[in-house]
Amino acid sequence: MNGLVVVGADGSASGLAAVEAAAREAQWRGAGLRVVHAFLWPALHVPLGPSELGPPEGGLRNAARRLVAEAVERARSTAPDIDVTHAVVTGEPLTVLEAQSRTAELVVVGSRGVGGFVGLLLGSTAVHLAAHGHCPVMVVREPGGDGPVLLGVDGSPAGAAAVDFAFAEVELRGAELLALHAWTPWNTPVPPPPPAPALPYAGKPGELADTEECLVAEAIAGRRERHPGVVVRTKAVRGRTRETLIEASRTAQLLVVGARGRGGFTGLLLGSVSQALLHHAHCPVTVVRGSVAGR
Repeated sequence: MNGLVVVGADGSASGLAAVEAAAREAQWRGAGLRVVHAFLWPALHVPLGPSELGPPEGGLRNAARRLVAEAVERARSTAPDIDVTHAVVTGEPLTVLEAQSRTAELVVVGSRGVGGFVGLLLGSTAVHLAAHGHCPVMVVREPGGDGPVLLGVDGSPAGAAAVDFAFAEVELRGAELLALHAWTPWNTPVPPPPPAPALPYAGKPGELADTEECLVAEAIAGRRERHPGVVVRTKAVRGRTRETLIEASRTAQLLVVGARGRGGFTGLLLGSVSQALLHHAHCPVTVVRGSVAGR
């Protein structure tokens, strides 16, 4: 067994979908699966046992045990051959899962827990974990299709870890990789002006599009040699990044992105595009922070 996949279990439908996705990820990797439930109530000094007037199987502690047992059963039914362990850890979900991410190769969570507000697309735990996790974080909001693994390419140094993750994931799944870059004249770096004296500063027709197509090729350079069995399609389109990737995710089985792109503010842990994709993509989304590239 190599590595460990961690999944957050909270008893919600979204959480159980995450358990199924995590079980498959563990199976593909030959890794173990740890089902973790963050049990907040002891920290708040709330009575955990059954009420004197209620059934003996009642109470918060027994409820936590039941939801973990359900998650473990769901994982084993999804991938019977994997090694499944479980833990009920006292603490707030983000703190617990962030700590778990230090020793995991992937953490999987549902998009919304049982405590979410009605109509909310994504819970705060999923967003904050994607920003603060110490390994790639997969958020399962919709099951995804049977199409390619979709990689959002932005050409930033921080995005290199996402490219590496996507190639490895495609190899595990036996899928095709679609490396997609969306650009507009407003989100591309401004080239330096030509040295004087020169003709009026203006690019050749189509020069910007050619440059952005080269960006995709450069972003995946070297990975084809390390993953010779992976089928890769590259695509650079003129359009807004988040809308383009959301639309492309309709047929994808997974969307992989970096935490922040080349246009993000310095020090921002999770960019606006990544957040929009977590909220609106039509397939599971894995956010890969640049700082975990060496894992």
